[in-house]
Amino acid sequence: MLITVVATVFVFGILVLAHEFGHFITAKLTGMRVSEFAIGFGPKLLWKQRGETEYSIRAIPLGGYNKIDGMDPEEEQDERSFSSKPVWARALVIAAGSCMNFVLPVLLFMVVFLWNGIETVSDKPVIGSLIPGKPAVQSGITPGDTVLKVNGAAIDTWRQVVEKIRVSKDSLDLEVRTKDGRTRTVTMIPEIDSKSGRALIGIVPVIDRQVPGFFEAASMSVSHTYNIAGKMLVGLGQMFSGKAEADIAGPIGVMRLTGEMAQLGFIPLLQFAAFLSINLGLINLLPVPLLDGGHIVTLLVEAIRRKPLNASQIRYTQMVGMALLGLLMLFATFKDLLRLNVF
Repeated sequence: MLITVVATVFVFGILVLAHEFGHFITAKLTGMRVSEFAIGFGPKLLWKQRGETEYSIRAIPLGGYNKIDGMDPEEEQDERSFSSKPVWARALVIAAGSCMNFVLPVLLFMVVFLWNGIETVSDKPVIGSLIPGKPAVQSGITPGDTVLKVNGAAIDTWRQVVEKIRVSKDSLDLEVRTKDGRTRTVTMIPEIDSKSGRALIGIVPVIDRQVPGFFEAASMSVSHTYNIAGKMLVGLGQMFSGKAEADIAGPIGVMRLTGEMAQLGFIPLLQFAAFLSINLGLINLLPVPLLDGGHIVTLLVEAIRRKPLNASQIRYTQMVGMALLGLLMLFATFKDLLRLNVF
């Protein structure tokens, strides 16, 4: 439980902090006054005033926030207030939070690639490892053996090994060359997978690991983030159109998954944080009031009308957004409880 809590604090901390830093740095660059930038929430533990901004570390280490003066139109305004700035500047500040949620996974994937390397499946017909309890273990073959023939058919690649085994329903003859150069044939009864109906014996190919250079890792990280975001967008589109089940996770589910990733190690946890950051960035850009995407739509309406929405219109849209997000949170929590077999 302690690992789950620590891992959740770490993941949510870096995600929210990156998001808020995006708002903070663009607000500064566009000349807005930022009164405070805080790491965490709750009572202040440490703080320092630097210029017009107070930087603080607070007791609850879950993310952070920054206070940009004038975001509430009813506040006192001056030339450096948020609401006094051009529409493009305000839209930039709002969008920057979600943009940072796409920058963060690029950095995290770079750490993973440079630290852990890149794992690729070798196509050589060499057995890398065995799955415990499966027929291959009982047959006596060992990791490092090279598959020469399957049921008498010559083998050149791992793909051929898989294709030949999957259609072997009754018995399977495997001719292998051991690491010391001996050739022998073993016979086994494959196990039939209940879902796919395919035969399997429990052998895993060799996994090659390569550590890329810095620029290669950077390029691969950008590409990896882009591909994941694209697949998530397709998934969201299918959920909204009804082509796919709305299988979402709420706070309970995310916390459980975070704990599971932490149990697997720091690298899987970083990969999960990157995945979650991309998800957060996309969700925040949805045109729903209270989310960044909703604020951007409001600013676009203001640009078209050439005047901002009045206080009652803003209040109404915020109430709608709050209701929608509340219903979504209830639905996600209900799904989390179903996965835990509470009902």
